[in-house]
Amino acid sequence: MSMKGYEGKISNIADTPFGYTLSLIGGKWKMVIMYCLIECGVVRYNELQRMIGTITYKTLSAQLKELEEGGLVSRTEYPQIPPKVEYSLSEDGKSLIPILEAMCEWGVDHQPKRARKNTRK
Repeated sequence: MSMKGYEGKISNIADTPFGYTLSLIGGKWKMVIMYCLIECGVVRYNELQRMIGTITYKTLSAQLKELEEGGLVSRTEYPQIPPKVEYSLSEDGKSLIPILEAMCEWGVDHQPKRARKNTRK
């Protein structure tokens, strides 16, 4: 991990590159949302909510807004009735795919054996 230049100088983790990254993708739902967007590409709001299942509409809306403000998610609104809105990963969001893939690989390697039986074929 590259924390060079910060060793012994960190007074607040938020002031580091790690802290910045965490501020964009941290929390309960942001990486889940990004994972769904990686798997499905372009997704409409209700579709995304159904995929996640346990997230409330209010929480999903807030998390998508934060991801959009952070430049990780793109929102495309079509001027029609009823309104149509689609979400996808932005280029910056796509640059995080290797990190999320590494997390998936870690899960495959470290998931308890009992749970692995259900995920491996």
